[in-house]
Amino acid sequence: MIKLKLFFLFTLIFFYSQSIIAQPDKVKPLQTLIIDPGHGGQDPGAKGTRESEANVALAISLKLGDTLAKAFPDLKIVFTRKTDILPGNLTNLVQSLRYRADLANESNGDLFISIHCNSAGKAAGGWYERRVVGKVPYTKYVKKGKKTYKRKAYRYKYSKVWVPNKAKGTETYLWALNKDDAKKTSVAKNDFTEDMDSLSTLALPDPTDPAEKVRMLIYTRHFFKKSLQLADLVQEQFKKAGRIDRGVKQRNNKGIWVLQATAMPSILIEIGFISNKEEEDYMLSDKGQKEIVGNIFTAIKKYKETLEKQASPVKKVPVKPVKTPN
Repeated sequence: MIKLKLFFLFTLIFFYSQSIIAQPDKVKPLQTLIIDPGHGGQDPGAKGTRESEANVALAISLKLGDTLAKAFPDLKIVFTRKTDILPGNLTNLVQSLRYRADLANESNGDLFISIHCNSAGKAAGGWYERRVVGKVPYTKYVKKGKKTYKRKAYRYKYSKVWVPNKAKGTETYLWALNKDDAKKTSVAKNDFTEDMDSLSTLALPDPTDPAEKVRMLIYTRHFFKKSLQLADLVQEQFKKAGRIDRGVKQRNNKGIWVLQATAMPSILIEIGFISNKEEEDYMLSDKGQKEIVGNIFTAIKKYKETLEKQASPVKKVPVKPVKTPN
């Protein structure tokens, strides 16, 4: 009988110790990803010779979402639009941008990626310029007082010369440094998005409170660091694929609304110049779209893996021992 009791005692101690030293579950820092196909609806964006920026961005975004969903079934993917019609038939561009940022924040997004096409030059594909191609001499008569003088002069010959739009390459944007205040405001608001309906008396953080300012600044800097990390990975993958790397940039003159209004790491990817005929053809081809999606997917995968390595584990609550019968 004593041996039986000792057996139960040691068994109990063993299972109790295992419940304490059990391997902790890892935090999943990237649970919700927001994919934003730029423009859409009444706003086609930049125009190429064959297609609009809105349609190209949508095609790439949907394929990216599908690739991510297959690779990471647990990852929640939210699109700001999945068709060329904006939700609610929004026609006002400001309302459209606010909707995208609000949707990202209300979805508790952990990462926001906006897909766009770049544009430069006078027209998509190229344009004709009137240029001097030669000159024809002739005699010019100049009258001074009562005398007339002969002078040699020239008439210029012009021709329309085709100038191809040569701007090409990829670039990834972060929010502007001078828009940090807007990002901090977004962070403060997003902390309470879920509770505002059920707890209507709950006040938003006071932005004049020094402690609150510090907290928002910490979050903002943290988001900026993560955004820069992903942006560098995206450009690195494009460069490996042979694309021209135009770097990671900030639009400091006016900022980018969807980046500074989302309370999470956020980037905007310019996947190529739709104004360049060669790049437009590439972005519309099956091969080009597959490569672009692959580049962005690989960058996100590496970013996700880095976050998971850095994530702190969640401590397991020890299981209370079950009393054994006498």
